[in-house]
This record gives sequence, structure tokens and C-alpha cells, in this order.
Amino acid sequence: MIANEQLRSTDILSREKILSDYRLAYESRQVSLLGRRDVMGGRAKFGIFGDGKELAQLAAATAFNRGDFRSGYYRDQTFVAALGELRWTEFFAQLYAHTDLEAEPNTAGRSMNGHFATRWLDEQGLWRNQTELYNSVCDIAPTAGQIPRALGLAYASKLFRNNHALTDLTNFSHNGNEIVFATIGDASTSQGMFWEAMNAAGVLQVPLLMSVWDDGYGISVPVEYQTVKGSISKALAGFQRDGDDKGMEIFTVKGWDYAALLETYQQAAHICRTQHVPVLVHVQELTQPQGHSTSGSHERYKSKQRLAWEVEHDCNRVFRQWILENGYADNEELEAIEVEAKQLAKRARISAWDAYQASLKDDFDDALDLLQQTARHNAKSTELMAIREELRKTFSPVRRDAVSAIRKALRVLRNDTGAGRQRMKAWLERTNAENADRFSSHLYSQSPESPMLVEAVPAQFTDDSPVLDGYLLLQRYFESLFTRDERIVALGEDVGQIGDVNQGFAGLQEKFGEIRITDTGIRETTIIGQGIGMAMRGLRPIVEIQYFDYVYYTLATLTDDLATLHYRTKGGQKAPLIIRTRGHRLEGIWHSGSPMGTMLSSLRGLHVLVPRNMTQAAGFYNTLLKGDDPALLIESLNGYRLKETLPANLDEFCIPLGVPEILRSGSDLTVVTYGSMCRIVLEAAGQLAELGINVEVIDVQTLLPFDVHQVIIESVKKTNRVLFADEDVPGGASAYMMQQVVEGQNAYRYLDSAPATLSAKAHRPPYGSDGDYFSKPNADDVIETVYAIMSEADPARFPQL
Repeated sequence: MIANEQLRSTDILSREKILSDYRLAYESRQVSLLGRRDVMGGRAKFGIFGDGKELAQLAAATAFNRGDFRSGYYRDQTFVAALGELRWTEFFAQLYAHTDLEAEPNTAGRSMNGHFATRWLDEQGLWRNQTELYNSVCDIAPTAGQIPRALGLAYASKLFRNNHALTDLTNFSHNGNEIVFATIGDASTSQGMFWEAMNAAGVLQVPLLMSVWDDGYGISVPVEYQTVKGSISKALAGFQRDGDDKGMEIFTVKGWDYAALLETYQQAAHICRTQHVPVLVHVQELTQPQGHSTSGSHERYKSKQRLAWEVEHDCNRVFRQWILENGYADNEELEAIEVEAKQLAKRARISAWDAYQASLKDDFDDALDLLQQTARHNAKSTELMAIREELRKTFSPVRRDAVSAIRKALRVLRNDTGAGRQRMKAWLERTNAENADRFSSHLYSQSPESPMLVEAVPAQFTDDSPVLDGYLLLQRYFESLFTRDERIVALGEDVGQIGDVNQGFAGLQEKFGEIRITDTGIRETTIIGQGIGMAMRGLRPIVEIQYFDYVYYTLATLTDDLATLHYRTKGGQKAPLIIRTRGHRLEGIWHSGSPMGTMLSSLRGLHVLVPRNMTQAAGFYNTLLKGDDPALLIESLNGYRLKETLPANLDEFCIPLGVPEILRSGSDLTVVTYGSMCRIVLEAAGQLAELGINVEVIDVQTLLPFDVHQVIIESVKKTNRVLFADEDVPGGASAYMMQQVVEGQNAYRYLDSAPATLSAKAHRPPYGSDGDYFSKPNADDVIETVYAIMSEADPARFPQL
């Protein structure tokens, strides 16, 4: 039976706390009401609020300790405020998209309201002491997207408790006593991320306290359409631990029952913290007084009876009645609290709006002045003053209005050489730089630990350097890595006992233990979530996605959460996770392994590395582990059995990111490629030499970043022809490389032939050697493509084949 145990007496219920909680609950409701009014009045673009959830969040916050983590839902405003981590001025500043970190320290205006983030990085981007903070991981809007990382945050506590070599990392944990408060709406529990994470939490036995805020609807869709049995606690009843069977504890509690909520969260947190057992708290009979969001009214889909029920069961209303009935205060005292709370909310709103407006005023006024001054003695005075008047009349102007006005004026003055135009250009240059910082900075690390700052250390070889299969070289590398850094953790399907499917970790679990090299279930999304959470807590996880194609299972978590984390907090949070996978030439529709264009389009914010062999992979791992950015590294699947020379400085050599390597010098044509295609292109280059064509072959090595020193353009200046070759579909990574070089490096200026791409067919390769040959580029394709380019340029010397 799913039910709470008999509630124990508690010393939490003091008159002071009760009235303090009522005050905060009332304040939170008022800012929700005012926030909706601001959206409807045009001050803000969109609003989503936590009204109706106030009491449950107050109770959860009471059980939250310093060092704990909240991986939450965008309705958690009362929760975060109760921890002292949200001022109401900050709430409104986020609603208005105020870009000043002092005004809006959560996301610097980059996320819509309700997205809260503790700044656990200092101004340099280095770690603060997380155990001294009430930690909120920056919320994300995609439903259930916050859940995979919650599993990883909790798993980190398990590692800190069970791996005694980590005890000196006291800035991140005190013996794994930290628990993770995950929150989610009841409708979002229908998502696979939630079910996968709950299953994994039960298997792993981690301190995850999952709160489900159940208000009966997912926008307009009632719970009976969302969840079997109409109840997530009933649906998860089979996960309840029982006797010797591991699982989780499940509590149910009404969202309007203040005393029961406090007691439930005390019990749940105690179990989580002391026993490292996951707990589900299903908070039922919550309401949503303003509906889902400012996008519409819930009166469209809720019956009159349901709306009346929600008024009667409003948690703040019931709390007020309970206070009066139990004699904690009289009506006059509560009315005084309410008046003060309303005034406080209004003052916060006014203060935040005034501060936001003041942040815009200088640029707005400067633009008006520039337009007026320039118009005074200018032949285009009428047009300039019309632009100024349009700007002056703008209702609730934002930064774009002033910038757009000056850009229009510069077009009007395109033939003008006067001082006014020069002042406008200088103003625009300054504001563009400032707005680049406001809106486009911190996609990658800007700290002293950025991997872009890691200096190259060449691999060293001696006459005695052994020659090994690629997988054995990686074994040597990982063994050394795990020996020298206790923070390193590896996990994934088949990583542990058998040492991964290609034996890179063979024998290492036996040496370093299951706590550091760990097998997982077949659950790619939460494998990534485990890695994100661990990386957020100072560990250095290398998580494995067995084959590159399987990254699709994880893509939502990678793109919505990990890739945007540093950006959406403007450098306030980071998760330097390394995702290891293998791809390229494996045969078959489901393992063809080169969806690189998808990664490039989705994972800006991660580095994407494509080493051609295992030596290069080891050098990149060294570089990444000295840095603090997340990365995806794709090893060449058909390279594990190829022979490589073991570097003498395997532990130290570093390959810089964004620096291509010229594998073969040539003068007739440049071929730009990466990964397994390097071997194919080099083979083709040898045969092309016999045909009188001297090809320069460049391995880009990393796609994100791409050729930061513009090595490729220097080659094109020499050869005047370029071919981009890879195994992705047409228009994928080959087109990306072409854009980077032809447009980004202005290679078109030096081309005597049209730039070309050589990619795989538009479909996935069928199974078998013939399927691979006829679907992906091979040496014959490279030879004939290069020859055709040369034949067009010099048909007499290179007649058509």
C-alpha cells in the first residue's frame, strides 16, 4: 500500500515559522499575479508561474540543506525563494529579460522566467565551494529535461560516499551527504526520461528525492490521459522497496496539507540522506489558479465544477484557514501580513522595472541625440528626423529599437563622409560589442581552464617505442589515466566487466573497481544524465555511448541541457563531461555511424573531436581533461585493430583543439577530411600521384572548433582547388566544412575551380561490404572526383576517364 507512515511529532511547527511561511506563500502568489499582468500589459513576452504550488515547495525547502541540489521545474519560484536564493526583484528582472547579472543573476536574462541557477562558478569561471551553497541547476523548459542530470547529481553523492579517495574534494561533498531534490509536473512524468531515470535510480540506489507537483492537467489534457491509473504513485507502485528487494520509497501527500507536507519531506529527506535510497513524493490535489501560462486561459478546458474545486482547495486559502483554526494568528494579523506582502511584491515589481528601463536609457538617449545632431546640417535631415521620431514614439523600447534606428540612418547616410556618420558608426561598434557580450558570450568556457588554452605537447617516439593495436594503446592510456586522477570515472554499456565492446577498458574494472569503471543498463539518455550530474559536481566522467548512432537517443539531453548550460547561465555553471563513442565505417543501416551534420547543428557549446586513430584520441583526452568544456569524441571504429606506435609521453602529450594537421603535402588540389576518411584519402592520394596529380591532404581533427588558425586557406592559396570529403550525408559535415573555408576563410578568392564535396549517399548504408562500398566514399570515388576537377581545369593533360 502506498501511504505515509504515521506522522511523528516535530519541532518544525513554531508560530514564527508558520507565519513566515504564510508571508512567503502570499508574496509568491502576488508576484505570480503581477507577473501575468505584466505579460498581458506588454512589459514581458511570456510568463509561467508557480501559483498553487506554494506550500509543497515551502515544505521541500525546509528539508533542503546547504550542499544539496535542486534539479527542477520552472514553477519552483517559492522553493528557490524559501532557500533565500531568489529576491522578488530578480524574479521580475528575469521576466523582463534584464541582461545585467547583478539584477538577474540566474541567467542574465537569457532564459524566460522561472529558470533558476546558482552561480557556482566565480567571475573567472572557476569552482566555488558547492557545499556552502543551496544549489539549483539551471532549469530548462523541455518537459522532463531536468530529470536525467538529476540522476547524475545523486549518483555523484554515491561516489563521494563510497570512493574514499575523493574525501579531499570537500568543496563538492561531505561524505556524499548531499541529496538531490528533483521536481516535475505530473503530466511530464509521461516522458520516457522520467521513467528511465526512476528505474535507474532504483537500480543504482542514489539519494534522489523526486517531487511530482500534481495539479491534474498537462496544459489542457487531464491526468487520466497522461498516466496509467491516473496516478504516478500508483503507476510506480512496483518500484516500492520491499524487504530485501531494493527500490524506492513512495509517499503521497495533499498539496494543501501544510503539516503533512512538512512531515513528509522531513521523512523523505532523512531516508534519502542517510540510506541513499531514492524517494518519490507525489504531491496531490494541487491547483493552478492562473492556468498553464500566459498563453491562454484554463477556463477553456476546465469545467465550472473543477474551477470551483480549485478555488476551494487553493493551498494558500486552506493554509490561511488552518492557521486561524489552530490559533496561530487571528484574522487581523493575517490581513496585516497580506497587506505587507502585496506592498512588497509591488515595490519589487516597480524597482525591477525601473532598473530594467534605466539599463536601456543611455543607449536610447544616445541614439536620439546622434540622430538629432547629425540631422541639423545634413541634406538628409528629413529622413533622419523621421527615423528619430519613430524611435522616440516607440512604446516600451528595447535595445534593438535604438540599434535598428542607427542602422537605418547609416543606410540613409551611405554616401555621407561627415563626422555625424562616423559618430554613429563608432556608437554602433561599441553597442554591438556590448550586445555580443549580453546575448552571445560564454557559449564555451572563458576561464583560465578553457581547453582552448591548453598548449600543444607533441607526441614523442623513440627507437624502442612499441607498435600496438589501437585498442591496446587505449588500454595503456586509460590505465595510466585512472591511476593518476581519482576524479576520473567511466561508465556505459559493457564498459566494466568486458572492458567495452572494443576492449579499450579491458581488465581495468578489476584493477580500479566497479565504483570507477561501471556497467550500465541500456539507457543512453540517463547515461548522459549521470555524466552531466557528476561533471557538475567536480568529477571528471568519461561516459560511453556504445556506437555513434546511439547518440540520437541522447540528443535532447545533449542539446537542451549540456550544450546550453554554460551559455544559458552566462558562465555561472559548467559540466565538463567527455562523451566517448565510436563510429564511421561500421556496416549496416543502424550502425553506419557518421551523422556528423546532426551533431554540428545540435551541439554548439560542446567540442566535437574526430581523431583519425587512437593516438590522436589519447592526445585529445589529455587536452580535454586539462580543460573545463564538455566534448563529444568519436573514435574510428575500424581503427582499433590497426597498428600504431605508442608515444613515450602518452600521459602528457596534448593535441590542441581547432588545429588541422597536414598529412601529405601537395600542390594541385587540397582535400579536407577527418576520421576514418583520412586513410581512404591518403590511399587515393598515392594513386593520384601515379596519375600526375599532387594532392595535399588535411585532417581537420576537430569540427568544433574548426581551424582556428586558418591553416586550410594557406593550403588553398597554394593549390587553388579544394575538395571536402567525409562519410556524412550530402549537405552534412562536408557542407559545413565548405562554409567554414569558402565563406569563413574567403577561400573563393583563390579558387581556380569550383569547390566540391564528396560525401556518402543520402541513405544509410545497407549491410555488407558491398553496401558500404556503394554507399560511402571509397578510394575510387576520391580518385575520380579529384581527377574530374583537374580534368575540367586541364583537359589536355587529364582527359576524361
